[in-house]
Amino acid sequence: MELTKNLTQTKIIKSLLAVILGSIALTISAKIKIPFYPVPMTMQTFVVIFLGVSLGYKIGLASVGLYLLEGIAGLPVFSNSPEKGIGIVYFTGPTMGYLIGFLTACYLASKINTKDSFIIILTKLVIATSTIYILGLIWLGTLIGWDKPIFSLGAKPFLLAELFKIIILALAAKQIIKIRNII
Repeated sequence: MELTKNLTQTKIIKSLLAVILGSIALTISAKIKIPFYPVPMTMQTFVVIFLGVSLGYKIGLASVGLYLLEGIAGLPVFSNSPEKGIGIVYFTGPTMGYLIGFLTACYLASKINTKDSFIIILTKLVIATSTIYILGLIWLGTLIGWDKPIFSLGAKPFLLAELFKIIILALAAKQIIKIRNII
């Protein structure tokens, strides 16, 4: 009985640590801008997908959820905060749909398994990442008006960088899952 209790406590502590570290990784990825064509990229979407693949949907979603709650609470965790505002004001701005899309992308990325072929993994990652952009574009269009070039403003400049990140993760996904299963 005592051994079961200790194992459960250890598992809870490891899970909480993973959630906190995931949120920290997401914050760091939001702050680093990497020169890329046609616009600089952050590694946020890479980390969101990585969290889903590496931690599974429960811990991955908890990490992303904690990150979003930190930002809503006013911590400067989002990409352009505090420069462009903090808290709920920033969250409900033009990027809200993308931020909510982090949750769907993380969940969908967690559905990759070691039996999937490279093409299946690549397809799942494209679909997962697409949900970020679909929700982002829907919110952006609602916020600034559908008469604006929504796709050109909110997706097109980032697609080459997204493809680059997806390919890297697709190549590493099976190894990441194997490591997750050992730990």
